[in-house]
Amino acid sequence: MVVADGNLRGIMCQDRAAMASPARPCYAGRMSAPPLSSDTEARLRAYAELLASWTRRINLVSAADQASIWTRHVQDSLRLAPLMPAGTPRAIDLGSGGGLPGLVLAIATGVPFELVEADRRKCAFLMEAARLTRAPVRVHTARIESCGLEPAPLITARALAPLPALLALAAPLLAPGGVLLLPKGARSAEELAAARETWSFTLDTEGTADTPILIIRHPARKVPAHV
Repeated sequence: MVVADGNLRGIMCQDRAAMASPARPCYAGRMSAPPLSSDTEARLRAYAELLASWTRRINLVSAADQASIWTRHVQDSLRLAPLMPAGTPRAIDLGSGGGLPGLVLAIATGVPFELVEADRRKCAFLMEAARLTRAPVRVHTARIESCGLEPAPLITARALAPLPALLALAAPLLAPGGVLLLPKGARSAEELAAARETWSFTLDTEGTADTPILIIRHPARKVPAHV
């Protein structure tokens, strides 16, 4: 280890009704990224430039995205910041890759993030990006299943795995009462249906049907029914 759509909105509101909790709103709109100080924006711009540079050597983002790293990746990651619980002391980002969203969120919010990534070349990038931007992160070169981290109250992951597999990876690392913030794509409703076959959880979402953020609490495997 190295340290350094309509259907979806309907599903979401059904979950809210099941929870019957006024403290958990049924998000209906796309939350914008928070305003950035000049220093924070400068650090994020430096990170974006470094990400573009390293992507020419290793696969951090697709080549087609290099010209739109700021909007497609940095700003998209920043959508999670307003959804982070107030007072979060630390967070874990799974499959960090090029630092999306964990490194971006650490720079923008100051919340310490544990970045877990199995690829050593990507970890080298993460450590250099952390040094350049003074991000409060620790980089762990390890598989998620064996990272050995203490559970955290917040876990993030972006473009890592389908939801059933992602819950299996994240649940053991989520502290009691914690929250998962998971940006997903247009097939989120399918992933949610598949996940509910073997998992129970409470759900809110934010954003659009094509670019939702799943806000998941209390994930637990369902006990198989005896035949």
